[in-house]
Amino acid sequence: MSIATKRTITRSRTRSRTRPGTTRYQGSNRLAPYLFIGPFYLLYALFLLVPILGGLYLSFTDWAGLGTPVWVGLRNYANLLTDSSFYTALGNTLLYTIFTMVVVIPAALLIAVALNARGLRLRDTFRVIFFVPVVISPIVIALVFGLIFDGQFGLLNSVLRAVFGFGGVDWLTDPIWARVVVVILVLWRWTGYLTIFFLAGLQNVPRDQYEAAELDGAGPVRSFFSVTLPFLRPITAFVGVTVLVNTAQIFEEPFLLTQGGPGESTLSVAMFIYRAAFQRQELGYASAAGVLMFVVVFIIGRIAMRAFHVGRSE
Repeated sequence: MSIATKRTITRSRTRSRTRPGTTRYQGSNRLAPYLFIGPFYLLYALFLLVPILGGLYLSFTDWAGLGTPVWVGLRNYANLLTDSSFYTALGNTLLYTIFTMVVVIPAALLIAVALNARGLRLRDTFRVIFFVPVVISPIVIALVFGLIFDGQFGLLNSVLRAVFGFGGVDWLTDPIWARVVVVILVLWRWTGYLTIFFLAGLQNVPRDQYEAAELDGAGPVRSFFSVTLPFLRPITAFVGVTVLVNTAQIFEEPFLLTQGGPGESTLSVAMFIYRAAFQRQELGYASAAGVLMFVVVFIIGRIAMRAFHVGRSE
């Protein structure tokens, strides 16, 4: 059989296998994945991108919520940089963030290590107990803490008077103690939540790494710093960024417990934005504060991710 005959037979077989609707079927098959993921991106653009762009536009305007926004350029940003209330809110938010980074994250890590230990009885019970504050309504939490730290009839002051004969502390009316109470509330509410992330990371650490460390003569402390922490580096970075984002938006705790007071001692940036937008109807000014806070959080978050080498190959 000649070469030309073989080529003719091959072409005829190829044409016989190709049906008229095959090309159309392949085209629709390529579009199917986009049709499935399309609703997500539609909702993403509708409820995230559009509000972000709208807030960015409003930050350059003077708008009370009704009528047409008036373009004012960078005036809102200039006023923010000279607003003492904004700096107070920024300082309080920074205080909450630093406390959470320095105290809450290490506490959550140590609790996760304890819960992950072998031979621990009632392990699941302890996990549920630490996670309970996450599922409780912030309103209920604020009411309970208000009953505990009330200056006149609070449970804590009653115990201090009965046991130590102490006159009590103005927990919610003193600027310093009010910050302390909000910080305690943040500690109680977020420690269990962050513990879950660390616990999930600890369960993925290979057991043979600990066995190798024991063969090298490493004790529990040395194994923690040489094995546990290096394997938890991505989890730690994720938790750090999560804490940064959440504490930058902290609102329920100071709002429900102290209303940002006394004065502005517990005022957060989120509460500052709330007051500007819904109490003074300065939506453009509030949008500018939100944009500035977003820029600060984004920059610090990127620095944290680079510090932990997340997203880069080693």
